[in-house]
Amino acid sequence: MKAFSYERARTPADAARAAAANPGAKFVAGGTNLLDLMKLEIETPTHLIDVNGLGLDKVEPADDGGLRVGALVRNGDLAADPRVRRDYPVLSRALLAGASGQLRNMATTAGNLLQRTRCPYFYDTNMPCNKRVPGSGCSAIGGYSRQHAVVGVSDACIATHPSDMAVAMRVLDARVGTVRADGSTRAIPIADFHRLPGDTPHVDTVLARDELIVDVTLPRPVGGTQSYRKVRDRASYAFALVSVAAIVQRDGSGRVAFGGIAHKPWRVEAAEAALPRGPKAVAEQVLAGARTTSDNAFKLPLVERTLAAALEPART
Repeated sequence: MKAFSYERARTPADAARAAAANPGAKFVAGGTNLLDLMKLEIETPTHLIDVNGLGLDKVEPADDGGLRVGALVRNGDLAADPRVRRDYPVLSRALLAGASGQLRNMATTAGNLLQRTRCPYFYDTNMPCNKRVPGSGCSAIGGYSRQHAVVGVSDACIATHPSDMAVAMRVLDARVGTVRADGSTRAIPIADFHRLPGDTPHVDTVLARDELIVDVTLPRPVGGTQSYRKVRDRASYAFALVSVAAIVQRDGSGRVAFGGIAHKPWRVEAAEAALPRGPKAVAEQVLAGARTTSDNAFKLPLVERTLAAALEPART
């Protein structure tokens, strides 16, 4: 691990100003992803800004009837919150499907959204990776690609986003609240928060360097039957090959978002009109333009099967 300086921010604005003043700075809270990457020298911040003391650890009612989740709310606490379990069960189930209890008790809401890909070539500093070293190449393309993306890919990167929580946030149409060093704020729709790789796969989100996440707002509950299904290589401590967050209403309409198949949580709203016709009709639209390899082509039928399983609770 390379040497770095450290400070504790007292307010969100202070944290943003510290980031603006230190080009090599990173925010740290639970550190469940960042510290691992620092040990491998994949992330090499010159300055760490500890945001744990900012008081952003509460789940509170939002003005529009939804919930405002502080950026520092731990994943375990969010999954267990009675309001989340009652009104947003898809989110609670997605959180419980991710990582171990110990990690959920440390990992934060903002950190979960910002975690980086688990592509093995990203973690192997001996291998070229455009996400780690821009312009160096993508070892996954032409390499072992069982875990990798099949939609939204580019010639520069086929990595997937690892978050379960983010998939549920996407189906719920959450908004990410931020503050910058100049005091300006914005609410970013979760649909726009993560970027597809294009030719700059090292840029994961639309955040500016001095922009700090302060909360995530869940809109007013939409009801319906909510489910989260995750298919992985082992029963626990594994990232999704394919996951589906689903909300289905009594009339058969609904929403679906997918994990494990793209560089960001994947949702195609136009495909949701096909839900009454069944999972095959939806999957065909969701996977339009898919680019597979011999290792990950199995994900195409798996998407349809996982979606069918996620929709089943609404039919019983």
